[in-house]
Amino acid sequence: MSLPHPTEVRARRVVYRTRGRSHGPITRLVSPSDVGQLIKPFVFLDYFDMDPKRTPPIGFHPHSGIATVTLVLEGQISYEETSGTKGIIDAGGVEWMRAGGGVWHTGGAVGTARVKGYQLWIALPPEMERANSEARYLEALRFHHAGPARVILGRYGQAASEVPAPTGIDYLEVRLKKGQRWRYEPPANQKVAWVAVHKGALVSPAAVDAGELAVFEESNTALDFEALEDTGFILGSAIKHPYDLVLGQYSVHTTQHALDEGEARTAEIAKCLKAEGRL
Repeated sequence: MSLPHPTEVRARRVVYRTRGRSHGPITRLVSPSDVGQLIKPFVFLDYFDMDPKRTPPIGFHPHSGIATVTLVLEGQISYEETSGTKGIIDAGGVEWMRAGGGVWHTGGAVGTARVKGYQLWIALPPEMERANSEARYLEALRFHHAGPARVILGRYGQAASEVPAPTGIDYLEVRLKKGQRWRYEPPANQKVAWVAVHKGALVSPAAVDAGELAVFEESNTALDFEALEDTGFILGSAIKHPYDLVLGQYSVHTTQHALDEGEARTAEIAKCLKAEGRL
C-alpha cells in the first residue's frame, strides 16, 4: 500500500451540496434554518433568473440584523430602501444594504434584458446588528480583480472591496475558461467555504455543476478548481460566525433581545409606510 508523501495535502471534501428549491424565477439555495447553519455568517442565498416582462416587483418587506448583497450578473434591477437610497443596479453592479436595527426595502427586474444574479444575506456581529441602516450601490468598475476572481466583499491578493462588510468575510465572483485552473488560498483563520455555480461545471476535485451549491469541510486548506467548460461561479469564505442564529421572519440576530428590538423597529417603519400609502 502506498502512503501519501508527508508534504501532500488532502483536498478539501465537499460535505454538502444542494440545488435548492425553486419558486418561479428564484431558486433558494441557502436559508438561515438549513444550510446557513453550516456556512454562517453566510445565512441566505437566492439565485434569480427573471424576465422583466413576466416578473412583478417585489413589494416592500422588512429586515434587521443582517446585510444583503445583491450581485447582478446580467440585466438590471431596481432598488429602494427606507434608509433613503433608490436607483438601478446595472449588470456587474452590486447593492450593499446593511439592515442593522431595521429597514424596509423593495425592488425588481427592470429594462428589457433577462436579469440574472444572486442575493446573499450576511449575519452581522453584535456591534453591527443594531446599527442604523445604510445602503449603497457600486457599479461594476468599482470592483477589482485578483486573477479571474472579482472581489465583491473583503480582500483577495492585492484586490480589496470598497463595501463596508464585517471583517473576516470574502465573497468572490469567478469566471474561468474551459480547462483553466485556479487556486483559492483562504486566509489562515477562514475555515468556512462554499461555491455556487451558475454557468458551466467545475472539478474541485469533486464535480460541481451549474445550479449547484457545494459546501466544503471546515479547514484553511487551499481550494483547487478546474473548469470543464467556460464557467461562472461565486465563492464565499469566512471566519465562522460564533453566535447562534436567532430567527425572525425576515431577520437574523445573535440574541432574542436584539431580535425583539429589530422587529419593533421594523414595525414602527411599517406604520410610517402605511401612513404614506406605500404599504
